[in-house]
Amino acid sequence: MKKTVKITFCAMMSALATVVMLMSYFPYMTYAIPAVAGLFIMAALIETDKKWAFLSFAASAVLVFLSGDPESKFLYIFFFGFYPIVKALIEHLNKRALEWILKFAVFNAAVLSVYLIFAKFFGFSLEEFDEFGKYGAYILLLLGNIVFVIYDIAVSRVAVFYIRVLHPKIKKFLR
Repeated sequence: MKKTVKITFCAMMSALATVVMLMSYFPYMTYAIPAVAGLFIMAALIETDKKWAFLSFAASAVLVFLSGDPESKFLYIFFFGFYPIVKALIEHLNKRALEWILKFAVFNAAVLSVYLIFAKFFGFSLEEFDEFGKYGAYILLLLGNIVFVIYDIAVSRVAVFYIRVLHPKIKKFLR
């Protein structure tokens, strides 16, 4: 594939991810929209390679930072945007237990990073979780990890669908 085709395709995926992120202003879409936007970066990874996918993510992250809903944009920048790339890199290890340990480490580091940013810049604190009881923050983190497993499986299935159905059609178009 020519370099200009790679640039064009990655730019289109970055633009689509950014446009999807603009929908995060709708109520109740805070978590779903960044997850969907990250799938466009996955398409860039499948059609090009990890270097181009990271460049596509970086371009979309800058645009999302300038225009997105605060909570959604940090979720995209610190996790959902780059996770499909990291997932592919981790899964090349072919050691299931180590892969899951690394995936959970990436997810929890992202969650804690977003929390720390919100605590520092938006005045968010652990006291917000008091209505869930003494262990509310830990329970939410545990539930987040459970949802992460479901998300990881969903990303794998979407990637398989993309490779089987869309990739052959897009490959013909990108020649």
